[in-house]
Amino acid sequence: MSPYAAGRRSVHRSVAAGVPLTLLAALTVAGTAVGAPSGEARVTGSATLGDIPLGTFSNALLPGTVGDDRGVDLGGIGSDIYPAGRKGEFWTVTDRGPNGQIKVAGEKRRTFPVPGFDPAIVRIRVSGGTVKVLDAIPITTSSGKPVTGLPNQKGRDETPYSYDASTPLSYNPNGLDTEGIVRAEDDSFWLVDEYGPSLIHISARGKILTRYVPKGLGLTGADYRVVEALPAVLLHRKINRGFEGLAQLPGGDLVMAVQSPLSLPDTDAGEESLTTRLLRFSTKKRAVTAEYAYRFDPVSVVDPSEDDTSELKISSVVAVGRDRLLVEERTDKAARLQVVKLTRGADILGDKWDDDTTSPSLEQLDDPAASGVPVLRKRLVVDLGTVKGVPGKIEGVARVDHDTLALINDNDFGMTDGPEAFDAQGRLVDSGIETTVTYVRLPRGI
Repeated sequence: MSPYAAGRRSVHRSVAAGVPLTLLAALTVAGTAVGAPSGEARVTGSATLGDIPLGTFSNALLPGTVGDDRGVDLGGIGSDIYPAGRKGEFWTVTDRGPNGQIKVAGEKRRTFPVPGFDPAIVRIRVSGGTVKVLDAIPITTSSGKPVTGLPNQKGRDETPYSYDASTPLSYNPNGLDTEGIVRAEDDSFWLVDEYGPSLIHISARGKILTRYVPKGLGLTGADYRVVEALPAVLLHRKINRGFEGLAQLPGGDLVMAVQSPLSLPDTDAGEESLTTRLLRFSTKKRAVTAEYAYRFDPVSVVDPSEDDTSELKISSVVAVGRDRLLVEERTDKAARLQVVKLTRGADILGDKWDDDTTSPSLEQLDDPAASGVPVLRKRLVVDLGTVKGVPGKIEGVARVDHDTLALINDNDFGMTDGPEAFDAQGRLVDSGIETTVTYVRLPRGI
């Protein structure tokens, strides 16, 4: 993909009340159903997002934010997907923007090739084999400034660098690495973020109303309201593995999933652990009301090609009943969807497992249930790694109906790691991986 490719569509502002932007892009790649024996999960359709230059997209939302997009196209909208109320339409959200890693003198540096990029909520329509961007809402501070996707705190977050890893960039306390998204009845949005980790309440027009963070985080300088309302144990989140999944239960409560086990008491414990955490948040009380221990399957079960336990992640959680969740366990190449029931008896909020001095920690237990931890019971719904036509790195799952799921992948804006990600002129060498919405039909439903 290139910003100079022929056939690009223009970005147009909407004149509709309450809609900050409409992007009209007729995009290509035909969708086809992939055959499977009856009684097995199968792909029933696939649609792909075409090329929209990132600078064009961003500057139409917030003029002047991106001076040079380095040949990057809009992507990364696969951080999550949520039904928008009309057939084939969904809300999606970008993550923090194009980023990669380059090793310098034996140290991996986190690069931000387009540091002015502002995360956005994007409404899409799946039509045939195409994904069309209908609307986009920039995420802004209380005063309307872009939050950007840059890290917040020196010493806690990775140091941001330029595209070639040669120049350090400034931290930004407003910055967000947005992931899961749901829409409330009042048309506001709830998102989760990996940096804090945090839960963010956002108005229908994209302004941050409140960012809920762990107690003791000490984030200062943000141009919006910050409330320390989450358990302090979350301060031990692994870098780049904060909250990723977010579900909205029928009663309005939210459930947040920590992407990977906490680094508790240290990095090694987190890398080897199979236990992560889900948190229930009351939007009425504005407080966490329950916490649950979730146990991954062994990595070789989730992904037979992988032997590194630290590659396990929860990327999506979806409400499928009053207290039932569909949970996605994945690596970058495979994923399995499990159903769990959130019961009162499984609540561990405020007990010794939230005390970071407890030894061994929850994350260190080889068999948490044997130590009295009420681990959530789960039931496998589908192994997506065995379903022909499902792409890798599925980060968003939406329930279309009783039998059908919509999946969306994160294409990382076409980025790859290493110095070869950009050519000698500083233009992106695209990975060729596209953003795709894939429909999967389940023979027994959920």
